[in-house]
Amino acid sequence: MKYLKYKYIALFCGLVLLISCEPSKIGNEQPVKIIFDSDMGPDYDDVGALTMLHAFADSGKAEILATIASNRYALVAPSLNVINTYYGRPDIPVGSPKTHGVNIGCGQHWTDSLVARFPHKLISNDQAQNAVGLYRQILSAQPDTSVVVVTVGFLTNLNDLLLSKPDNFSELTGKDLIVKKVKRWVAMAGKFPEGSEFNVKEDSVSSRYVFENWPTQVILSGFEIGDKIFTGKKLIGTNIKSPARMAFNIAMNFSKEDQNGRQSWDETAVLAAVKGADFAFSQVRGEMVAEPSGYNRWKVQEKGLHSYLVFKKTPDELSKLIEQYIMHEK
Repeated sequence: MKYLKYKYIALFCGLVLLISCEPSKIGNEQPVKIIFDSDMGPDYDDVGALTMLHAFADSGKAEILATIASNRYALVAPSLNVINTYYGRPDIPVGSPKTHGVNIGCGQHWTDSLVARFPHKLISNDQAQNAVGLYRQILSAQPDTSVVVVTVGFLTNLNDLLLSKPDNFSELTGKDLIVKKVKRWVAMAGKFPEGSEFNVKEDSVSSRYVFENWPTQVILSGFEIGDKIFTGKKLIGTNIKSPARMAFNIAMNFSKEDQNGRQSWDETAVLAAVKGADFAFSQVRGEMVAEPSGYNRWKVQEKGLHSYLVFKKTPDELSKLIEQYIMHEK
């Protein structure tokens, strides 16, 4: 009987210990709060990236706070709204730049096809909220150091956010608001250790200012990462009715070079933002230096705020994983 008594005491103590550890476990499983900033239009990997975010949101891994256009092309905001609506989140706020920035359309005509085929409320970027105002509104309402900003396009909006003044949403300047509310910024940007990459180059003035002044941790998925990860071939072979399937089907058939899949640049940034960079990559710490021309260089610094991704999992492993996410159905 004495043995059983001690056995039950031990079991009880183990249960108490397990329960006492549970809050920490639960805390680690809270959804990642995401602001998604995209140039959707010149390429269609943005569609895959936002589809992945909705897949993560449906599984409780992510919370999409806002989707924001960095491209002034008229159908970016409607395309974001199409995807949000398809996945049952029509009220996710959509923003766009109002006064300046890059305007590049969609030569493969998948954006107008999405807008014609799927339900949505926004007709053009003009109906979206001001990008900087939306950033400030969303950030001010979130807990401190809780938001992960994901950019898969131009850095116009981050430049303007950094330069923004106190307003009705917050008495803080843009930079101070970022320090207070943003946990990290994850970007598909740059080519490493050096090179020229589209997202950085197209608004090189903003890129240079942002990389010189952004005050939190920055994780960069460079051109060389997504360039080796091909997805979409399996998706377009299905009967899935999603916006991603339509966009990939139109664009892949439009471009002969994409017949075996499209490079997954933007999807890798989402993967690193939600699952954590260490899930699939190692990181090189240092400083991203953006030249006025848009060319970027890298300074190795052991304690630098910036880091770029290096493969830990193979490109083939990541292709299979990302393909599953972009095949997500509502």
